[in-house]
Amino acid sequence: MPRLSETTWTDLSSQGRVFVAVPIGSLEQHGPHLPLGTDTAIAVALAERLAARRPDVLVAPPLAITASGEHAGFPGTLSIGSDVLANVLIELVRSADWAAGVILVNGHGGNGPALSAAVKTLTYEGRNVLAWWPSAPDDPRSDAHAGWLETSVLLHLQPDSVRLHEATAGDTRPLPAILDELRKHSVRGVSSNGVLGDPTGATAEAGREVVDGWADELVRRCEAWAP
Repeated sequence: MPRLSETTWTDLSSQGRVFVAVPIGSLEQHGPHLPLGTDTAIAVALAERLAARRPDVLVAPPLAITASGEHAGFPGTLSIGSDVLANVLIELVRSADWAAGVILVNGHGGNGPALSAAVKTLTYEGRNVLAWWPSAPDDPRSDAHAGWLETSVLLHLQPDSVRLHEATAGDTRPLPAILDELRKHSVRGVSSNGVLGDPTGATAEAGREVVDGWADELVRRCEAWAP
């Protein structure tokens, strides 16, 4: 897998057109059964699948501590906030002017405001940047956080990191129904175990189908952005 950290500058100078894919994850609670690095694992896996299908893409080391303030109150969560993350992304993309463009592969929904703000500034500056994150699959079992969806995906990507014997349902209401409560009280005030959904019935096979679909979507988006 082509990784930027394993490349020399002379390799890059002779390679021609190069795009950099930056996985953007988080370090935040994902219930009692999923690791704190769940979002980072997903972002890295998707960036690597993109690079496997596009030889002009190199995968940068991930940004693993991002904007996770909504998960404050759970041990293990670390966050730098949206404003700092936006500035980090702006400076990171500015530093990659040697590349044909930068693809920000996001695995954490809470990073959305920072990504949008950064891309707005960078686009105004004339820099070639794409921010992408996966959409929820059209499946009635799909949920918001550490439930069936993410548990299935981790069972596919990192099965040894999943503690299924500790997986229990949290608040299973649809995300729009609890948004106001989340804004006021954070995830801790809505779900005592940190889960927004129900991991019951999660399988590695379902996770494989989800990841394959996300990877296809990412490749299509990049082909439209930079054929």
